[in-house]
Amino acid sequence: MTDTGSQHLGAAYEGTARADTVASVVRQWRAVHPALDTGPMEVIGRINRCAALLQQAEDAPLRRAGLSRAEFDLLGALRRTGHELTPGELARETFSSGAAVTKRVKQLTERGLVERRGDTRDRRVSHLRLTDAGRDLVDGILPEQLTYEEAVLSVLTPERQEELSGLLAGLLDGLEGRLGALRGNRP
Repeated sequence: MTDTGSQHLGAAYEGTARADTVASVVRQWRAVHPALDTGPMEVIGRINRCAALLQQAEDAPLRRAGLSRAEFDLLGALRRTGHELTPGELARETFSSGAAVTKRVKQLTERGLVERRGDTRDRRVSHLRLTDAGRDLVDGILPEQLTYEEAVLSVLTPERQEELSGLLAGLLDGLEGRLGALRGNRP
């Protein structure tokens, strides 16, 4: 972010940024290590804190439907792609491990929301698709979930939401290719 961009964003959130829990942590670190630049901690700390608070909220509409966010993401991936996926493809679509996908697919299959079909050419491969009940559940809950998420984000104006979305998209775009390289450079 440019200095102008960070100054603009800082001014836009001046009233709230200094009173949050991350600001308190940053003040404590500055007291212990005044020469250190805590800027990265301020950004990553706030992203992590927001993620933790959102996870604690447990997505009320999903919870009422008896689904976790991870299960809904899996069902959503099958619905939005519009075709069968292998467990490996589902893992990539949902940023999950293969073991996590296997566990979720088993649970969702037992609930009658997902069905598994073996590959005719390779018995080691299975193809997953939504059942009619799974499709109906996703289609029924998605509008309610989006309304819930809109309420969660209502602490920001629509303009700030758009700005934040753009900033996070830029961060995500930059990170998706770089983090693997950064991990590889560890001593």
